[in-house]
Amino acid sequence: MAFHEIRFPTNIALGATGGPERRTEIVTLGSGAEERNSAWAHSRRRYNAGLGLRSLDDVHQLISFFEARHGRLYGFRWKDRADCKSCAPGQSIAATDQAIGTGDGTVQAFQLVKTYASGGVSYVRAIRKPVAASLRVAVDGVAKAEGTDFTLDTVTGILSFSAAPASGAAVTAGFEFDVPVRFDTDFLEINLAAFEAGSVPNVPVVEVRV
Repeated sequence: MAFHEIRFPTNIALGATGGPERRTEIVTLGSGAEERNSAWAHSRRRYNAGLGLRSLDDVHQLISFFEARHGRLYGFRWKDRADCKSCAPGQSIAATDQAIGTGDGTVQAFQLVKTYASGGVSYVRAIRKPVAASLRVAVDGVAKAEGTDFTLDTVTGILSFSAAPASGAAVTAGFEFDVPVRFDTDFLEINLAAFEAGSVPNVPVVEVRV
């Protein structure tokens, strides 16, 4: 898939709106009861970048970014400030934030994941676009050194150890991450008269699978 490893301007994304989307199919039976089915195994994030535009300089920056991505053609990174860490936004990243696997003495590669839990139910999300130099890793609580003990592919989110973790060893990690997205329009409609009067453009952005 065509993807540029560049982050959308954070000064614009700061004022954007959006979040996770699910697709649930609901059938109402004759009795009034419902049958519900999740059509998607994974959620998909959507954002509106237009709400982050505050000046004509921001508009110019957006146009440059949009043109360089050729509209919907190329994906890019997006920082979701509400959900961009392995921990809560106000906390500091720790090597024990997320369980990403258990060693078996053979497997050396592990996909970064983030688990969302509530009320005894959880959802595991694969993290494909970690932020370089943000990763902290531990095996059975012992911190490991990047470059010596492990390497990280920031394009795929795969963590590779130089030596496979021992059988039964808990592999944990902490990190920052971006969301892989693309523009959800090929037409960037900006009315400068309306913008200066307080009306913001609609700039839809949607998560992509990578």
